[in-house]
Amino acid sequence: MLRFDNAPKKPTNLSLNSKVLEMARDLGMNISQTVDALLAEEVKRRYWEKWKEENKDAMEAYNERIRREGLPLAKYRKF
Repeated sequence: MLRFDNAPKKPTNLSLNSKVLEMARDLGMNISQTVDALLAEEVKRRYWEKWKEENKDAMEAYNERIRREGLPLAKYRKF
């Protein structure tokens, strides 16, 4: 699981749509906090998308094995 909880903050410069920025400020939004949260979600999404693509062959091989041989230890299942 990707976690970014305790990472230190780092100042950066962003170019944002001026009208959106103005409205966000008028709404009392914390721009840094909002961008940080949305960026973290997008990073997680892309990370897992890339991971799935890189591991697609292994997952397909595992699934094929399960279809062919069944689940490991299935005979011990009580449900």
